[in-house]
Amino acid sequence: MPDYGHDLLFGAVLVPSAGHADDAVALARIADRAGLDLVSVPDHPYRPELLDAWMALAVIAASTTRVRVFPNVANLPLRPPAVLARTAAGLDLLSAGRVELGLGAGSYWDAIAADGGPRRSPGEAVRATREAIDVIRALWREGQGVRLPGEHYGLDGATAGPAPAHPIGIWVGAVGPRMLELTGATADGWLPSVPHVPPRRLAAGHRVVDEAALAAGRAPFEVRRLYNLSPGPGGFPRGPLDAWPEQLAALALEHGTSGFLLPAHQPALLQGFAADVAPATRELVTAERKRATGAPRPADGSGAARGRDGVAGRRTGVAGAPVAAAFAPARSRATSPEELTVRPTPAPKARRSAERLWDESTRPAGPPADPERRYPRREQEPARNLVAAHDQLRADLDRLREVVREVLADALVPGDARAEIQRLSLRQNSWTLGAYCASYCRITTLHHTREDEDLFPHLRRSDPRLGEVLDRLTEEHHVIQVLIERVDRELVAFVREEGGEQERDALQAAMDLLTDALLSHLAYEERELIEPMARWGTGW
Repeated sequence: MPDYGHDLLFGAVLVPSAGHADDAVALARIADRAGLDLVSVPDHPYRPELLDAWMALAVIAASTTRVRVFPNVANLPLRPPAVLARTAAGLDLLSAGRVELGLGAGSYWDAIAADGGPRRSPGEAVRATREAIDVIRALWREGQGVRLPGEHYGLDGATAGPAPAHPIGIWVGAVGPRMLELTGATADGWLPSVPHVPPRRLAAGHRVVDEAALAAGRAPFEVRRLYNLSPGPGGFPRGPLDAWPEQLAALALEHGTSGFLLPAHQPALLQGFAADVAPATRELVTAERKRATGAPRPADGSGAARGRDGVAGRRTGVAGAPVAAAFAPARSRATSPEELTVRPTPAPKARRSAERLWDESTRPAGPPADPERRYPRREQEPARNLVAAHDQLRADLDRLREVVREVLADALVPGDARAEIQRLSLRQNSWTLGAYCASYCRITTLHHTREDEDLFPHLRRSDPRLGEVLDRLTEEHHVIQVLIERVDRELVAFVREEGGEQERDALQAAMDLLTDALLSHLAYEERELIEPMARWGTGW
């Protein structure tokens, strides 16, 4: 597939939770200051635990200065296109041209129907989306009386307007072949998500979009390609942040993907994505484009065409320059032996709990690594996956701590007149915490079980000198399991006693001790196992 030559965009997917109404706005401000290009929110109008997407986008736009905002993606069955057109245009005017429009044909039809929306077959959804795009574009042409017949959406003499401040892109969240054809024929962008369209399926999707664009008399580069990422085990990108730029650059150069949206609820992750991943990816892509063309692209865009979203792109089409072949040298560089670039995550210096469960000074160390040893990238991948799995555990732990903090804060809220309501709210929040804790604890336990039963025996067989380290790690796994059970017991007591002072202190103490122990353990495990895993693999 070609590189369409678009500038690269990096952004975030933020969840506007009704229970934590300020979180998405605060994260959007961080994304704005960090230099990200896009901020999006999912649109599920039938879910009462989420704020209305357009309300959240309006506040985000008012609270930021440079990021472009959009729904990811707008739920068409519950948002009539005439209203969508005017809502998007109005916010674009208020934000000085910082709005795009992600559009979805709909899913979760039971929930949509429960909210009074239509229940559509796949064919009906495609036709409705095509009509909706026509309606939206017609209403953005200010000053015209518009008549458009339609099976699902039509206009009967509607007055167009207001016109948006800039040409808003319509980016369609398409998965099936008919929706992909619609995207290529009429839309300004394709916005798939990793869980629905993993990287191995991107090429087939791009091919359908390109062929549909050509059949409609359009150049394929007119359709920007974006991607909702899903990092972590089984997702994409894989490994720690420093492994992401090469993976994203490959998508840009081999598939033409030029917009990357990261789901995030941690400020540090957003800041790292903006400060480290985005510039490194841009540098790789720029260098390869220059190498492939033999000269820098014109800074003023001369010799380049622009799609509807105003983005410069080369006229390569399906039969454009052989970018995949041009990128081959970069692949060979990546697979040639190199120094071990995976780094362990240090444990926090500050401790939350005065209690200590083990003496860290007695932890054994494995044999030193050979300083002359080099590791091809494929050999480093198991170690990257270990750090990525740990990063997910650390992120979940942060969220669990935040939920505990909020629940404890609710327990301290006075209000005699609303005592009953407060107690009900407390119980609701506490059981929500319990469900979250159960999920987190299950993931943590499964991670440790997989290591104890699969990885550790393989490493022990591969290098018996690791035996003492593996024994200590296994012992710490058992201790962490005991801590997880302790948190669960204190949580049950907290709910049963309706948040008494003693139960509050006990729950907080258990949470603090689990945090210290787990973060210390993960840092120790990475320090001791990164090099052996690069050398010996996992045995899986």
